[in-house]
Amino acid sequence: MPCSLPAMCDAQRMSWSGDTRPAMKSPLAGTNKDILFSYIKEHIEDYLSTHWEEDECKQDVQLLKKQTEQDIREHRACPVHSPDQTVHTDEEKAIREVVDNVLWQMAADRKTTALKQLQGHMWRTAYTSGKIKGEVYQDVVPAIRRWRQQGLKVYIYSSGSVEAQKLLFGYSVEGDLLELFDGHFDTNMGLKVESKSYQRIAERIGCPPEDILFLTDVTREAKAAVEVGMNVVVVVRPGNAELAEEERSHYSLISSFSQLQATGSA
Repeated sequence: MPCSLPAMCDAQRMSWSGDTRPAMKSPLAGTNKDILFSYIKEHIEDYLSTHWEEDECKQDVQLLKKQTEQDIREHRACPVHSPDQTVHTDEEKAIREVVDNVLWQMAADRKTTALKQLQGHMWRTAYTSGKIKGEVYQDVVPAIRRWRQQGLKVYIYSSGSVEAQKLLFGYSVEGDLLELFDGHFDTNMGLKVESKSYQRIAERIGCPPEDILFLTDVTREAKAAVEVGMNVVVVVRPGNAELAEEERSHYSLISSFSQLQATGSA
């Protein structure tokens, strides 16, 4: 029996309502992805202005600068700063450059640790103030509780920062769900489409890859996990991108966590 089922469950993708991408569904309209990322876009400048002199914010900005320097060294595209006549002070100019960088990375759907760290800190403000809460698919919590009762361990590996993950589950509409998980991993372990990331996590968990079941709704991630010997199941939820026929025939598919049994087979 696998020592972890699922050892790495990308629960931000799979266990939250709306679609299978990052969590949180608005009680009024839209998915968690819409709510979370709209919050960043709408509040990034005010957040930076309010917290600019705080150590945490300074560290976030410094990490973004290092990412930009790396992009330049590697000849990657970088945001273009347009002249803004409303910006007068050096601080305002610096904040505007950070805002442009963050919005550019989000538009490019980048998953850099620097971006995710700042987003996580902004979401923490939103969660703790009660502005947003997490809502999970109905099949997820009962399934994970059942697996844990059977002695299995559950971990999260997400492109969202560890802090962001803990906020999502800690401020759920069902209460604090953090007790359901044995650990959290993010892009500090590597990108989710790179096989070496899964090898690192298997080593950190202390479990052979062949004894790990990885759940995802992204076939590029599934491919990377398979390359190191992990078992993989692709979760199909409403709103997902349509899978190609080849992908459907290649991977085991489920539409609900209730379809997974303790033997590790779907």
